[in-house]
Amino acid sequence: MDLKTIDLLKLQTLAMQQDKTTQALCAALTPQLQELVNKLVLCLLLSKVDDLPEAILDELAYELHVEWYDATAAIEIKRALVKNSDKVHLYRGTPYAVEQVVQDYFGDGYMEAWHEYGSTYPHFRVVTSNSAVTGEDATRFANAIEKVKQGVAKLESVVISMQAEMNVYFGNVIQTGDFITIEQVV
Repeated sequence: MDLKTIDLLKLQTLAMQQDKTTQALCAALTPQLQELVNKLVLCLLLSKVDDLPEAILDELAYELHVEWYDATAAIEIKRALVKNSDKVHLYRGTPYAVEQVVQDYFGDGYMEAWHEYGSTYPHFRVVTSNSAVTGEDATRFANAIEKVKQGVAKLESVVISMQAEMNVYFGNVIQTGDFITIEQVV
């Protein structure tokens, strides 16, 4: 049933459809209900994040208290931050929240705790394969991480991990020889 095109009179029994009062009420209420449904669809913002304009995303992020949101980020990053804001709020202060923000900003990546890579407490680092993350992007990202990490934890570094297949050629030479000294005996 499509509520945008609903006709209240068709929902009545055959006997009620013949009643003049019911016909008048349905004729008066049907346009009101359709208008209400059209306005209600506009309220369902979270289900339409992929279609919202950038200005609405910025307002929605403010309304949802997405403190790690960056208004200067690309629109796809903004969409991901708004979509996943509930999960990050729920797990804020945990590695999961940090990893979710890493994935929203970089597309992939994870967090390594200090004991996993031989550092000291309470440091951690972020590992990603997104090589475009440098300079200003890394600074914005670090500011976002500060908002979702555990209070005492400190971001030590952002590691860009890259893998590639390539041909590697190597050679080896062994040279052997003897030194012979010939002396003349007199």
